[in-house]
Formats: sequence, C-alpha cells, structure tokens
Amino acid sequence: MKITRRGKRAEGLLERTWRPVVLLVVLVLLWQLATATTGFIEPYLVPSPAATLDVLLGQWPYLWQHTWVTTYETVLGFVLAALVGVLTAVTLVSSPTVERTVYPILLFAQVIPKIAIAPLFVVWLGFGLEPKILVAVLIAFFPVVISMVTGLKSVDPEMLQLASVMGGGPLKTFWKIRFPASLPHLFSGLKVAVTLAVTGAVVGEFVGANEGLGYLILQANGNLDTPMLFAALIVMAGVGVVLFVLLEIVERLVLPWHASRRAEAVTTTV
Repeated sequence: MKITRRGKRAEGLLERTWRPVVLLVVLVLLWQLATATTGFIEPYLVPSPAATLDVLLGQWPYLWQHTWVTTYETVLGFVLAALVGVLTAVTLVSSPTVERTVYPILLFAQVIPKIAIAPLFVVWLGFGLEPKILVAVLIAFFPVVISMVTGLKSVDPEMLQLASVMGGGPLKTFWKIRFPASLPHLFSGLKVAVTLAVTGAVVGEFVGANEGLGYLILQANGNLDTPMLFAALIVMAGVGVVLFVLLEIVERLVLPWHASRRAEAVTTTV
C-alpha cells in the first residue's frame, strides 16, 4: 500500500514538473546558442549559461552571503505584511464606514511607485535593514488585503444567517465560518505577496545598502560584470520560487481539501 502511494505521488510530481523542465532546458539551449555558439549576442551584453554557471559555483559563498541578507529582509517583510494585511482586511470588512473611508487611501498608496519613495525611507531610517524591510512590507501588503477582503466577503450569506439563528455571536461566526472560508483566497494573496516581497527587498537595497542581492546587482552592473549580474538575478528568482513552494506546502497542510480538489481539477482537464 505504501509503495502504491509513493508511486502515485512520484507519478503526480513527474506529471506536474516535466513540462516546465523541458521548457527551461529549451530556453537554456537557446540562450547558449545565441551567446556562446553563434556569438549573435556579445558576452558583455548577455553572458553564456556556462559563464553564469561558473560564477554561481565558483563564487557561491560570496553569493550566499548576500542571498541570506535579502532572504532575511524578504521573510520579515512578508510576515509583517501578512499580519498587518489580515488585520486591515478584517477591519475593513467589519465596518462599511471604515472600508469606504480607508480603502480609497490604500488604493492611492498602492499606485505610488515604491522605488520613488524608497530614498525617503533611507533618510528617515538610515542604511540598515529597516528601510528594505519597510519597502518589502509596502509592496507585499496590498495583495494580502485584497485577497483577504475578497475571501471574507465571499462567505455564503445563508451560512451567516444560519449561524445567527443558532445563536452564534460575531466573534464565533468569524472564527468558525468567515475565517476558514477566506483561507483559500488568503493563500492566493500570500503567494503573490511573497514574490513581491523579494522584489521589495531588492528595491530597498538598490537605494542604499552595502550588502544583499540588490547591492550585488548594482555593483555588477556598474562593473559590467554580466555573469555576476545574471547569477544574482537567478539566485533572486530562486529565492522567490523557494518561498512560493513553501507556501504551497503550507497551503496543502492547512487546506488539504482545497489543494486536492484543485489538483484533481487540473488532472481532469489536461
């Protein structure tokens, strides 16, 4: 029985991953063909995959030092954005007056490019971790609020009426009905937010930092060190992918019924 389950899991994993793996291999081959093989693109513009891999392997301790800083800023910024975003969404849904008052301001703040105000954070907070974390929070905050508000509002009104008839108070109704029903929407917003948090941390490092992937990218760009630049970009993307996958795993653990139903739907449509 255990072997059968493992075989099914391995088969499902293979079914989900072989297409992106094949696409990635094709893209790398085209990259190699356009750079090292034909010389169509000059190395100082776009390095070859081999040159980028040499930097990744040969200078990994140096890359890891900066990756750890960016990852720390990303995770902390994402956690703060998730907590504040959920509390804000609950407040908005609980009071229509607050929603009509605050929601337009949140939308206005979201439209402002964060990179335009990031220098102010450096002036106010200095060159430490605080401005990078703040930029990550601001960029990741809005998707959490939107998804949580949508989830809280998508509860079946009949369920709320039934809870009220059975004597359920607002707090108990929230924890037993509203909050569980909003979790699928919340996780969708969290997965978007965690990738944006990586961007936010790097944007904060662009403005003022002496460590982190953003600092490394700026340094490599200034020195026309394109292999290091591409290596840092690949590591940055890898951090986002790893955090996204971790949230996928948490979602499957917290909402097994939701994850399994979605997987079945994908399987039947392919």
